[in-house]
Amino acid sequence: MNQLNIFIELTRLNKPIGYMLLFWPCSWGLAYAYYVNQNTEVFIYYLILFFLGAVLMRSAGCIVNDIIDKDFDKRVKRTKNRPIASKKISIFYSLLYVAILCSLALLILIQFNFLTILLGIISMIPAFLYPYMKRITYWPQLFLGFTFNWGIIMAWTASNGYLNYEIILLYMSAIFWTLGYDTIYGVQDIYDDEIIGLKSTAIKFKKNIKKFISMTYIATILILFYLFRDLVDFNIFTLFLLTFAFSLYYQIRSFKKNKPKECLRLFKLNNISGSILFLALISINL
Repeated sequence: MNQLNIFIELTRLNKPIGYMLLFWPCSWGLAYAYYVNQNTEVFIYYLILFFLGAVLMRSAGCIVNDIIDKDFDKRVKRTKNRPIASKKISIFYSLLYVAILCSLALLILIQFNFLTILLGIISMIPAFLYPYMKRITYWPQLFLGFTFNWGIIMAWTASNGYLNYEIILLYMSAIFWTLGYDTIYGVQDIYDDEIIGLKSTAIKFKKNIKKFISMTYIATILILFYLFRDLVDFNIFTLFLLTFAFSLYYQIRSFKKNKPKECLRLFKLNNISGSILFLALISINL
């Protein structure tokens, strides 16, 4: 396997669902900020920057995660062939890639205002601590929700330069969304994780997983409808918002914990869910 293929496998660039789930919350924050400031040029420019930033930071995060989890990955069927676990690449070269990716991400970050730069630097701490959470708590998915959706806050401050409770509510809805879809994802590894001693919400709620996922998705939808209560009417925004809600309902109805491949399919559907909510927020301006 040549170095390019190893790099792509190492950073999961061949699996765009990861960086898209990091990007969609950024796009939501930008779209909502656009509703407030109506600056089209800034919106489009920042949309490109945040997309590139999501790809870079997700790629770096994957490498760090694989370095930390290399001994566990060897013992899990789904992950045993990852480049670091299978020794296709050394830790040294893996860290070198992390340094390059983070440096490129920093070049993007400094294009924003001071508050956003500060928030971006702060976000590095939980991002690189996340791989350890599955060792110490049954709630690593919640920690991931705080981390993966931080782009909502950064996108808003980059565009508007301040914080308000509305963007915090949008952030909270995204946290519950992540808590739900990553629990679905975690179902794939319940058996192996229990053997090697790793924790997850999928394991904690394994007897009532469907109920737990339902609660997280309901929380997501309720917060969104509360946040946008003044915009809900017979309009295209409401149609998109209802479609987003239906996409989560479909996942709940289709979920079967004894079918890992179906869980992976439902997890990947959240790429569509994320895009639908982005379209909903864009449609506010129509």
